[in-house]
Amino acid sequence: MLEKYFYGLVLFVGLGVVSQSCTKSSANQATDGQLPDMVSYNFDIRPILSDKCLVCHGPDANKREAGLRLDLAENAYKALQEHPSAHALVPGKPELSQVYLRITSQDTAQLMPPPSSNLKLTAREIKLIEKWIKQGAAYEKHWAFVAPKQPKLPEVKQKNWPKNEIDYFILHKQEQKGLAPNEEADKERLLKRVSLDLTGLPPSLKLMDQFLADGGVNAYERAVDQLLRSPAYGEKMALHWLDLARYADSHGYQDDGYRTQWPWRDWVIHAFNQNMHYDQFVTWQLAGDLLPNASKEQLLATGFNRNHKITEEGGVIQEEYRMSYVMDRNDTFGKGLLSVTLECARCHDHKYDPFSQKEYYQLLAFFNNVQEVGLESVIGGPETYAKKPLMEISDQEVQSILSFVNKKDTNCLIVSVMGDLDTTRKTFVLKRGMYDAPEEEVQPGTPKAILPFNANYPKNRLGLAQWLFDKKNPLTARVYVNMLWQELFGRGIVKTAGDFGMQGELPSHPELLDWLAVDFMTHNWDIKRLVKKMVMSATYRQSAVVTPEKLKTDPDNMLLARSPRYHIQAELVRDLVLSSSGLLVKTIGGPSVKPYQPAGLWEGATSGRGLLSMYVQDHGPDLYRRGMYTLIKRTVPPPAMMIFDASNRDLCEVKRLKTNTPLQALIMMNDPTVLEASRVLAARLLQESSATSDKIGKAFRQIVCRTPKEKELAILTDYYEKELKKFTRPSAEKYLTVGEYPIPERIDKVKLAALMRVVSTIYNLEETITKS
Repeated sequence: MLEKYFYGLVLFVGLGVVSQSCTKSSANQATDGQLPDMVSYNFDIRPILSDKCLVCHGPDANKREAGLRLDLAENAYKALQEHPSAHALVPGKPELSQVYLRITSQDTAQLMPPPSSNLKLTAREIKLIEKWIKQGAAYEKHWAFVAPKQPKLPEVKQKNWPKNEIDYFILHKQEQKGLAPNEEADKERLLKRVSLDLTGLPPSLKLMDQFLADGGVNAYERAVDQLLRSPAYGEKMALHWLDLARYADSHGYQDDGYRTQWPWRDWVIHAFNQNMHYDQFVTWQLAGDLLPNASKEQLLATGFNRNHKITEEGGVIQEEYRMSYVMDRNDTFGKGLLSVTLECARCHDHKYDPFSQKEYYQLLAFFNNVQEVGLESVIGGPETYAKKPLMEISDQEVQSILSFVNKKDTNCLIVSVMGDLDTTRKTFVLKRGMYDAPEEEVQPGTPKAILPFNANYPKNRLGLAQWLFDKKNPLTARVYVNMLWQELFGRGIVKTAGDFGMQGELPSHPELLDWLAVDFMTHNWDIKRLVKKMVMSATYRQSAVVTPEKLKTDPDNMLLARSPRYHIQAELVRDLVLSSSGLLVKTIGGPSVKPYQPAGLWEGATSGRGLLSMYVQDHGPDLYRRGMYTLIKRTVPPPAMMIFDASNRDLCEVKRLKTNTPLQALIMMNDPTVLEASRVLAARLLQESSATSDKIGKAFRQIVCRTPKEKELAILTDYYEKELKKFTRPSAEKYLTVGEYPIPERIDKVKLAALMRVVSTIYNLEETITKS
């Protein structure tokens, strides 16, 4: 029944998109009661040690108890510091291994973990450790810190199902668990899915009709290629990168003044549309200013490093805030490009991962030479739009080398970029991470556990970029492949997309992750090629229908025996509404815009100074731009976006939450943009010479992206007739006042109001904003 999908009735209950945690289980483990034939340190033992033991017996020397370190084999095998005749681990002999004796002790004074820690090993975990010791207690380097090697494609029984290499790995794991993949989704749902994933927009009626009429074996590939060529592809791909790069239109902190970093956003969109390969894309952003004879475009790309929060408050301590900017760049590099929690080593050695505090500051040294200060000016004047170092963009440059920058006026345009000092600023380890407590001086370097820094690389950001794209670097390719997989499938092969370290989740398909990583590198870091390979797979094309058996066997869909089903991103909700109604202005780039917003949110929220002290709504075409162009004031982000889990861009974010709340239903029912779009689409349909049911059917196709079933169409048509009888001319005129887009002259306003109600109802279907 159609009614069960109405937001106002169900408030998203049962949608099942809220993330659920999954246990860290062995890749070759069957059920909880069984032990693997060969116990793996990486997949079976290390997660136990990381969760239960390494706080006291891990990398952090300051917190280490009894001088025992269990994350390194040589330390775990040697004689105990306090009992030289005993050893924590004796390979092959659990009865002589203090680790095993202590975790099985009945004496609470001897038991590990101690009862006071509120940590306890399960019976299965104890059996795993015992079997591991019996098998030799062999350690392995953490899987994410070993350079990937491309494995062979696994054998599968259902040989006619795979469409490319991805499917062999997915199907192999499914067959091990007794599952089979779903059939391919129907053409309408598949087209909606891939259109949203590649462009962030629903498919047009023309593309729908074209795809449905194409009976060729390569029809889907032709549709994919057409979407990949769309300028909207760059906008969709850029959206995730803006989260990672913490892009915003304000500086943050209490004053939260306006900033002009949007030309950098224009460059990101341009780079994706030009299919700039990932190594060049990132290198320009990290160190474009250090490239030989650096161009203005390469310099603009370095705005990536300047998107962090910047204070404009008087009375701050210059060095304190300058160091906070440097640390932000360092932490963004760690989380966004390496997917490790380097920031945990800012004040002490990392408690779980093999990163020392010294290594944190060695990496920070690459970012510490920027010619900037903690506080440059007071809020209020044009000089606050960008902070030094900066670059000016002239009209002449926009007409030539920077033609992708959407500059509308002749005003001077200034962007914050990178630029180093002529001399080298010294970098020190900071005691407890305090800016005013320098200790040992350090030189630029990288964590040895990942990859030692090559002495042939220059000790600057350009050298760091070379290190990042060294084929021996175990993380770079894996991390980006995982992020793209997350964008297309809702969760990464590694669920913790920002943490590939000891505390992160294990990959659900480690061989697939490595195969894709090596394939990505060997094909010159070609992003568009990688995206196409993923969406062309049979895995991606599956139906989202779930059987009770599959739901019971794999409730989190880790094995991908069905297509995932979840809400589209906040910005795309807006894009879908505007696009399907015909309101969307498809202009790419340019300054951010201020659409409808509840009154009074900005006023009084900050210091009350500067251009962003009051919300002055835009008008005309600027009301109908894509969601990614909505102005983000960090202290008061766009409310509709935040309710749909958008980032406030304070810090690097590589994975958004997926929630399901009544507030989302209220947005869809009451947001002026949704109501205005309903009115505009209804007016356009009324002006067509067609039957009422045809108008409603067309609206359904444009919004939901499929032809309505006969029963659905009957329900909506009946609803229209009921609303038509309810409305009077005065009540209709009052209902139609929402939004600024003009109402056509000489239109029947009672019919318009009734059809607007129907269209609004279609926008409020759960299926409308769900990718399935």
